[in-house]
Amino acid sequence: MIAIDNKLVSDEVLQEQFVCDLAKCKGGCCEEGDAGAPLTKEELDILANEFEVIKPYMTGEGIKEVERKGKYIYDKEFGWVTPTIGSGICAYGFRDKKGVILCAIEQAYYDGKLKWKKPISCHLYPIKISKSKQDAEIEFVNYEPRETLCNPACLLGKKLKMPVYKFLKEAIIRQYGEIFYEGLEAAAEQLKK
Repeated sequence: MIAIDNKLVSDEVLQEQFVCDLAKCKGGCCEEGDAGAPLTKEELDILANEFEVIKPYMTGEGIKEVERKGKYIYDKEFGWVTPTIGSGICAYGFRDKKGVILCAIEQAYYDGKLKWKKPISCHLYPIKISKSKQDAEIEFVNYEPRETLCNPACLLGKKLKMPVYKFLKEAIIRQYGEIFYEGLEAAAEQLKK
């Protein structure tokens, strides 16, 4: 475990290797799970304000689910999350011609319609952040891939020799900033020695 400011980062974030292999997993992290994607309070406002920009990228079924449940819902265990269709795919997800689940939010971003790429919980995956129950200022930054679903990503990461923190550089900087990321790089170098 490495401490940077008030963040406790598991060694696996620096030592394990991971690269998403969408051709094999088909974006299953957008479908499997106990709830939709966790959302920050700031992201709730973005979804509320930018829904009409995102909506054209969504499936009819996803739009109906949002109209029925809301743009986001509260889950007792996970807090604010995106709604899901049934207990499956995120309401903001859609499948491409190859059956890969893509994100309507991210597609709107790539088309220059949004400045927000996607929920930070999705962008950081398979890193998960949780708050300490004893001290709300302390965050735990853990590497938590799904064992079967993420196996292809773990294999590809090993093949490419890509540490998790390097694969997720953009998302980590988005969440914590450049200085934090530089601290991760320095810690990774120390672990190698």
